[in-house]
Amino acid sequence: MRLSTKGRYAVMAMADLARNGQADGVVRAVSLAEIATRQEISLSYLEQLFARLRKSGLVQSVRGPGGGYRLAKGARDTVIAEIVLAVDEPIRATRCIGHSSPKGCMMAGERCITHNLWEDLGDEIHRYLAAVSLEDVVMNRTGARRRTTDAEVGVAA
Repeated sequence: MRLSTKGRYAVMAMADLARNGQADGVVRAVSLAEIATRQEISLSYLEQLFARLRKSGLVQSVRGPGGGYRLAKGARDTVIAEIVLAVDEPIRATRCIGHSSPKGCMMAGERCITHNLWEDLGDEIHRYLAAVSLEDVVMNRTGARRRTTDAEVGVAA
């Protein structure tokens, strides 16, 4: 499975927003120009991504001086799968047209012999991304790091 630039950049920008959208406990709007500079992403590309993120209810725009964007809900409550799906990136590993598509990926319309393997992998990827929050990303608590941190604190992983 390959995550496109659109999905990767949306997650990078949202993580930047989560990290930089608070100063001394006060929520502040972050401009796309700031994010573009820090993350080395084209401003016009970010504008397209944030239009989709806003439409999905993941960010709120703030107008005027000091305007920009802020998270619509806390970083702890925003999961990576939501971000990827908001920018129209399906999380699947099959080459079929649609997830669980009755029309297969072969020329004759059948599913290939490995279809279920790749479909299951896509489901696992989705479950993983749905279990990782923006806060986890910003705090570097993903995958093995999160399990290690949970074990140190005495939480069942």
